[in-house]
Amino acid sequence: MLIIAAAHLVYCPFTKVEESFNLQAMHDILYHKWNLSQYDHLEFPGVVPRTFIGPLFISILVAPIVSLLQLFEINKFWAQYIVRFALGGCVIAAFHVLSRTLAKIFGPKWQLWFMAVTVTQSHFMFYLSRPLPNIFALPLVLLALNSWLKGDSKQFILLSGAAIIIFRAELALFLGLLLLYDLINKRITLKRFFQVALPAGVAFLLLSVVIDSIFWNRPLWPEGEVLWYNTVLNKSSNWGTSPFFWYFYSAIPRGMATSVFLIPLGLYFDERVRKLCVPTLLFVLLFSFLPHKELRFIIYVFPFLNATAATACHRIWENRNKSPIYHLLSLGVCGHLAVNVFFTLFLLSISGTNYPGGTAISHLHRLAKDEANVSVHIANLAAQTGVSRFTQINPNWTYSKVEGVMAGAPEMYEYTHLIAEARSKFSPNLKPYASTHDIIDTIEAFHQLSFNYLTIPPIKIKTRPVLFILKRRENYREFLQMRNYDFEDGMLEETIIEDESQEEEKIQEAESEQNVTIDEVIVPKNEETNVTNTTSFEDVKNETKSEVVKKQSKPINVTKKLKPVEDKPLNSTEERQTVRRNIKKLIQKYRRKKESDGELESKPKDTIKKIIEEEKMKQAEEELSKIQQQIFDIIETNPNIINKKLIKQRLRETITSEFMNVKKLKRVKAKPRQVDDSAVDFYEPPQDEVKEPTPETEDEEKLNQMSERFLEASKKIADIMTIIDEIVDTMEISEDSEEV
Repeated sequence: MLIIAAAHLVYCPFTKVEESFNLQAMHDILYHKWNLSQYDHLEFPGVVPRTFIGPLFISILVAPIVSLLQLFEINKFWAQYIVRFALGGCVIAAFHVLSRTLAKIFGPKWQLWFMAVTVTQSHFMFYLSRPLPNIFALPLVLLALNSWLKGDSKQFILLSGAAIIIFRAELALFLGLLLLYDLINKRITLKRFFQVALPAGVAFLLLSVVIDSIFWNRPLWPEGEVLWYNTVLNKSSNWGTSPFFWYFYSAIPRGMATSVFLIPLGLYFDERVRKLCVPTLLFVLLFSFLPHKELRFIIYVFPFLNATAATACHRIWENRNKSPIYHLLSLGVCGHLAVNVFFTLFLLSISGTNYPGGTAISHLHRLAKDEANVSVHIANLAAQTGVSRFTQINPNWTYSKVEGVMAGAPEMYEYTHLIAEARSKFSPNLKPYASTHDIIDTIEAFHQLSFNYLTIPPIKIKTRPVLFILKRRENYREFLQMRNYDFEDGMLEETIIEDESQEEEKIQEAESEQNVTIDEVIVPKNEETNVTNTTSFEDVKNETKSEVVKKQSKPINVTKKLKPVEDKPLNSTEERQTVRRNIKKLIQKYRRKKESDGELESKPKDTIKKIIEEEKMKQAEEELSKIQQQIFDIIETNPNIINKKLIKQRLRETITSEFMNVKKLKRVKAKPRQVDDSAVDFYEPPQDEVKEPTPETEDEEKLNQMSERFLEASKKIADIMTIIDEIVDTMEISEDSEEV
């Protein structure tokens, strides 16, 4: 039994949020001792307080071993194994005491079946080393059951009182039913009960209040507050509710596996197990009235239920040679143990994927083992699924579990590494870190089970990404600085051609005051940031909007002395207007230079629009290429997609076809308008002239609108990637599937 429990412990060494308090308490007692200010529960107290008596007892047991680990500078994650193994050892020791007492009643051969049934089941063996309040109470419950079987009423009352008052108040239902059985059968008198229970109850209550008040820095009885919260206020239902009979049709069958079918046979074969099984099932029935249900709440009932199943196995096996039916049943009871083993292995493999936080912190320690001055922020999901103080093994690192900080907040960039919660690399939680951090690892966790009866095994465990490990780039400050100066305008082309007729007069006035060369600064200097952005018309032709706006370079000397202006900060509206004027002046200079060289047509506006349209199509083509590659990445990394080559080919053809349709439409040209050669650079009709729309101008306007819609839609495709990832993850796509 000890070996099987150790195997469960080694395969799933991490813990979840329900176990967090007791695990952190044992760590703090062992490593911080009386320095209570460093204790985890003062920073993260949890919903209700818990007692320190259980963690204190286990810590005293393992303190010499942990001291040796500290002496030889062995990382403290091994201490987590040790404290859990010590807790499991206490449960196993109490279980063996109960087993020997039961063997005196049912026989030594029966005991072999009892042990075989227990160790082949999943949940009892899985939970007995986990630092849950129920497991700290379990050794006391097993010893109390042993005393009840032996008829030692005083010891039974003492052990029951300790378990109820210190650890789990709901045990009053289970142990109270056994006490009621003794009172009805006159195994104990009511007077004797009060003589033992009253002084013992007061003593246990004082013990809990004194010890826990010291650790919590306030007077309290932890289990009393838990009882008030869960039972009187019924706030435990905030954590989920289950149907009334959930324990009977879900929890007990999962906990016992195929052994549950032997309970009726055990009750039929031996009436002695009825006094064990009936109070047990009655406790489960009464406890079902509480809406919030978990299997660990009834972990105490499995020894007596297994005793009933073992009775059926023992009786059938002993009578296997008496008739063909018994012989067939004997093969069944042996086979059911094998089925239990396979079921346990299956559940254990699922459990191993339920602790992504522990996996993430261990991966991070391996990936960054040679780095110094590491500071890590641990997301809430990671803290709830495996990260504990025992896993914080590097004394030179800084670990933070600060909650309530939004993704992309300034304080998040102070950490060198992040364990961030996200469902894919396109998740909104990761977008703020796209330019400042690199994803160095992805952690997956259990998602669902898929059934395919044509494969072996027919059940497949599916996982999906839940945590991402990010590493901050060395030049992250530059990207943050660029992000702060990103413009709120749309595309650069819209900035150039927007409101031409309204801005023409302002441009001419500005041009008469000062001359600007192509090399001049086009973005005004902001006093608050002291950053200057520069660009040239060649940049306008060859770079996308985001690259132009964010491009940063050294200030360039102005060839001609500019007219001095007032040194005052510009607001956002004035800054955008200044940028627009300077860009248009730059375009005019470029056009005039080309006109003088004979390289530009007499209709400069059409030429510039042509350049802009070409730039739009180029940008759209680049964006679609990136999006197509993102979809290909999803297809390549998804194990459920069988014919990846066919799907990628169809996707490529579809995107190419749609893009070519837009390019064909853009080639439609409007008829040229007759413009006098002496006209101004940007033709503007008289203000009193009412210009009637023509089919040509309407076509041109429609084409421009279509191009803008196409570019806008291409950007939105990136936001759909997360949805595509989730849908593909839940589909089984075959070679001839029409879901492509």
